[in-house]
Amino acid sequence: MVDAIPPLDRDSLAERAHIRPRGIWPTLRNKVTFWVALVLLAVMLVLAVAPEWVGGWFGNGDPRLCDLSESLGGATEGHSFGFDVQGCDLYTNVIHGARNSLLVGFITTALALLVAVVVGTLAGIHGGWIDSVLSRLTDVFLGFPFIIGAIILLIGLGERSVLTVSLVLAIFSWPTMARLVRSSVRSVRAAEFVQASIAMGIGTWRTTVRHVLPNALGPVLAIVALSVGGIIVAEAGLTFLGVGLEAPAISWGRQIAQGQALIANAPHVVLWPSLFLAVTALSLISLGDSLRDALDPRQR
Repeated sequence: MVDAIPPLDRDSLAERAHIRPRGIWPTLRNKVTFWVALVLLAVMLVLAVAPEWVGGWFGNGDPRLCDLSESLGGATEGHSFGFDVQGCDLYTNVIHGARNSLLVGFITTALALLVAVVVGTLAGIHGGWIDSVLSRLTDVFLGFPFIIGAIILLIGLGERSVLTVSLVLAIFSWPTMARLVRSSVRSVRAAEFVQASIAMGIGTWRTTVRHVLPNALGPVLAIVALSVGGIIVAEAGLTFLGVGLEAPAISWGRQIAQGQALIANAPHVVLWPSLFLAVTALSLISLGDSLRDALDPRQR
């Protein structure tokens, strides 16, 4: 005769509930770095969305209103960051530079993610020769030097607007995401609920859209935040090299490039746009790290 299984007492149930893996939000809300990064990123987004409004707080609000007699001047009342080489209010220019810098980061990442999802899903779902061809294509782009390729394309295009710079950066940004999407899709494709969906007669692509992608894109979303920060820094680097955004566009990279020769006599011209660039990039990277840890079940 088989002994009856004794019922679990309250202490056992409480212990099991205590060790149960936490969800994503409970993991995130206890991270100080997540909240700090989120607040700083929210501030930068406000600057990008409403630079005219924010620009009038500690400056004149008009980045084109310049006075050569104030060239490279220090901070004064109503001009808290001082003036650039053309006598323009530096605070106002830094605030207006947030829009284009963030736009390049978000547009580039969105385009790269779109290509990565298509390529990675096709390779992960079908496998076989489709996987081989797409994997070799991805390897070709991964093997090409990012900065050199971007410089060659940007010089060849001539016009260097927010859209063209974003397109060029997206061309060299999607392969890493595509490999991650492919790996996630292949992992989810082997799950029992996916096989059951296909066995029930639901089409492959319908199963992919409804079941595979929602479960496979979690790890990719963490990389997206990291990518935005990296792209913003890359745009600033290209502009510093003279192949990024062109005037009359305003960005942190352009301000750093214009002030590089003046850093000895007027360090504030480079200091403020560099500080805003670093804070934004670090906020996005910290946010991505927090999301990656929260989505990793081993960290919960």
